[in-house]
Amino acid sequence: MKFGIVTFPGSNCDYDAYRAVVETLGETAVYVWHKDHDLQDADVVVLPGGFSYGDYLRPGAIARFSPIMTEVAAHARRGGPVLGICNGFQIACEAGLLPGALLRNANLQFISELVTLRVERADTAFTNRYRPGQTIAIPIAHGDGRYTADADTLQRLEGEGRVVFRYVAPPGTPGAGEWWSPNGAMHAIAGIVSDGGNVLGMMPHPERAVSPLLGSSDGVGVFQSLLTAVAA
Repeated sequence: MKFGIVTFPGSNCDYDAYRAVVETLGETAVYVWHKDHDLQDADVVVLPGGFSYGDYLRPGAIARFSPIMTEVAAHARRGGPVLGICNGFQIACEAGLLPGALLRNANLQFISELVTLRVERADTAFTNRYRPGQTIAIPIAHGDGRYTADADTLQRLEGEGRVVFRYVAPPGTPGAGEWWSPNGAMHAIAGIVSDGGNVLGMMPHPERAVSPLLGSSDGVGVFQSLLTAVAA
């Protein structure tokens, strides 16, 4: 399987994604420059984290106009998997691949810490290697990660089962396992999928959680799930 990892000016997690795919999974990955018009026959497209275009205007607002996004959108329309991580989630929302927006964290501070997520669905292309209700530890690192949408959109996301990851209080703390958001996200949403189920946007960084040496290996399941889904 071939992963195409898009690099925008200001991306800084493209290397992490590359190493997760190549060193952890043993699969093929290529970097795709934002001005390119070719995804190089990638089976899976990754929009990585970082600060594309310095987050000017708002995160992802300029990157969504990069030439490569025309090809990414076409790939998604064909049913091809697209994984948007952190800034990639913001770009996917700005490009209309996913609904809603990521706003400034409720505490107005940049947050970098290991958080606990609950897998709300384990039957998607991105979560089939997890169990329903499983809790996993994945790091976050963002200043604009507060998922926000209007009431109708939230109702649709919940009703259609498109919330796949949700922040919950970590084990050993008051309310462990209950909704808790480090950034003020509505409905404690950490990750959602498109109506076709082939585009995932998530603020936490699974590519930074692929080895116990990094503090957690729980993120490997996202990439393994993609391997299973594409192979099928």
